[in-house]
Amino acid sequence: MTEIRDLDGGAILAAYRDRTLSPRDVVADALARIDRHGPDLDAFVLVDRDGALAAAAASEARWARAEPLGPLDGLTFTVKDNVAWAGHPMRRGSLTTPDTPATESAPAVDRLVEAGAIPLAKTTMPEFGWKGLGDSTHTGATRNPWDTRTTTGGSSAGAAAAAALNLGLLHIGTDGAGSVRIPASFCGVYGLKPSYGRVPAFPPSPFGPVAHLGPLTRRVRDSALMMQAIARPDPRDMAASAAEPPDYLAGLEAGVRGLRVAWSPRLGYATGIDPEVARLTEAAARTFADLGAKVEEADPGFSDPVETLNGIWLVGAWCVLRAIPEEKRDLVEPALRAAAERGRHIAAPDFVAALNARGALFTAMARFHRTYDLLLTPSLATPAFAAGNLTPPDGRYGDDWLNWTPFSYPFNLTGQPAASVPCGLTAGGLPVGLQI
Repeated sequence: MTEIRDLDGGAILAAYRDRTLSPRDVVADALARIDRHGPDLDAFVLVDRDGALAAAAASEARWARAEPLGPLDGLTFTVKDNVAWAGHPMRRGSLTTPDTPATESAPAVDRLVEAGAIPLAKTTMPEFGWKGLGDSTHTGATRNPWDTRTTTGGSSAGAAAAAALNLGLLHIGTDGAGSVRIPASFCGVYGLKPSYGRVPAFPPSPFGPVAHLGPLTRRVRDSALMMQAIARPDPRDMAASAAEPPDYLAGLEAGVRGLRVAWSPRLGYATGIDPEVARLTEAAARTFADLGAKVEEADPGFSDPVETLNGIWLVGAWCVLRAIPEEKRDLVEPALRAAAERGRHIAAPDFVAALNARGALFTAMARFHRTYDLLLTPSLATPAFAAGNLTPPDGRYGDDWLNWTPFSYPFNLTGQPAASVPCGLTAGGLPVGLQI
């Protein structure tokens, strides 16, 4: 007998239609597994048990009348803790933030609820999402389900851990320098950073034009279901697309035959790639050729844009810190305070220059994609490492987390879509992701 935890969204919705499963069954199962696995993972800031059960009862009544509220009625989801969910605090992984409930939900939460989906919980993140790890001063270290001694990555840490164990079906993440794709790679799930502005955001991120919202799920089809809802327009985000979303479910089984695919194992500049990451991602790239695509090794032709990212990201960190009352700043993680101080001293012309430098990267990728339909890279330079460390403890990447994420942040700067797809396990049983 198939367990509820093994069903995708389409199968759950079909079971609701033929009355072999009810939303209360699905929510009760998810809550029971959150109770079982939650203490080991530290993936949740809060769980709204009563709210989820009440929403499940309402969904069950609608299905009994054959009147579902929308295309996601009765499917479960979680909310990253820097995304507003009305009636619940938005702590952003920090001890400095108030525990007062948000008065309105972010657009992504609104769209999912309007489609009938049931919110379960808020998921953990590092303080203000400033780094690619999963530990925070507020909740501690989130653990990787594949090996709880290791990190989930971040900043959508709890979302990825929950997705890996199907503690809820759909998970809202955010990505300012890889924060959906990093934990997706470490936790062996699918993570999509959509095009900039494709998923509306409110309130706006302090990290501005590099910040995106996107889904983390166990299956690509569930991500497509989620995107159908969250990619709809919302007037609260001035950068959001005003167009209705395309049909993300169309063509999922069409394959890649005939596509022109570039495989770039280093993006032309990355160093220190773990040998198992290199082996698994290259094998995954070859699979595209086996499926009928034309695969060539090629780099996009730009140098490492990390300083461009820092010119924007560090200013965002200073915006975060200066909004905190001075008497509370000692509660902020020291490394974040140091990053913010660097941002404080970036001059306005240099900040504008960094913003404008994104244009050159965008143009380089636009030209590249005249030749290639897809670009494949490793998602990260390393598999997951010991939790509580900013970089792998062996020192091979120094003390900057961006050194092991060289494939992630360029595509926050270009604003184009990028996804991490599981492509195998290391000899130690840890997932590795391929970025597309």
